Amino acid sequence: MSEPIAIQAPQPSSIATSRIGTAGFAIGIAIVAIVLFAALFGNALVPADPFTQDLGNRLKPPFWMEGTQAGHLLGTDQLGRDYLARLVYGARISLLIGIMTVITSGLIGITLGVLGGFFGGRVDDFVLFAITTRLSIPVVLVALAVVGLMGSGLGLVVATLGLLLWDRFAVVARATTMQVRNNDYVSAAWCAGASMPHILIKEILPNIASHLAVVATLEMALAILLEAALSFLGLGVPPPLPSWGLMIAEGKDYMFFSPWVIMIPGVALFILVLGINLVGDGLRNLLGAERLR
Repeated sequence: MSEPIAIQAPQPSSIATSRIGTAGFAIGIAIVAIVLFAALFGNALVPADPFTQDLGNRLKPPFWMEGTQAGHLLGTDQLGRDYLARLVYGARISLLIGIMTVITSGLIGITLGVLGGFFGGRVDDFVLFAITTRLSIPVVLVALAVVGLMGSGLGLVVATLGLLLWDRFAVVARATTMQVRNNDYVSAAWCAGASMPHILIKEILPNIASHLAVVATLEMALAILLEAALSFLGLGVPPPLPSWGLMIAEGKDYMFFSPWVIMIPGVALFILVLGINLVGDGLRNLLGAERLR
């Protein structure tokens, strides 16, 4: 008589971890949605102009401190510009840089990774050499050198970060392409006479897109942080554009008696990056659960 098969019940710790991951995913989506809404409809939400200066109302505190002024919910900066308006406009810049950097780096990395993983051989050797070369390059130092030599600008920052952050896309795209290239649906496409571009675009990419979506969230958060670091050093988005990193840099001279000038953009940057990372972690957990089914 065969022994009965024991069915292991889910452990309480795994259930609790799953619930925490789901809650974090929901929080991350909520944060990103709020920031995106503010960036898209900021002009309607905040009627103040983020570039208008009023030296008579400089360094007015936010609403939770004494001495605040009506019409300036988060106070004003050292030039009397409305801080809420600049914060909302800065969200637009941060999201734009993050999205454009992900698109640029994704096109480069996914193309190299898919080609290397699908063809193998010398093509894969070239892709591995390119990835190894890229990993040996210090991102921050090269970005500082390029922007410092060629000047600051929104397009230059996006191009520089996009050319420096494609390696993770390439690694994930190569590994997942090697896993799916021998599947039945790819063989069926070959037998049906499908062209090489059709197989790569219609058969390979849709089946690795979920993994690349996780990478995209992580790279977006990294790009936003790197842009803030470059802007803080004066080599990122040029003034008077209100990048959050530039707002922190402009307020560092007043941080001891007007701490909100660095606290507000710093907290906003932290919350946005946290939300994007929570979305990435949630997507990774969902993909792991789907693979186990």
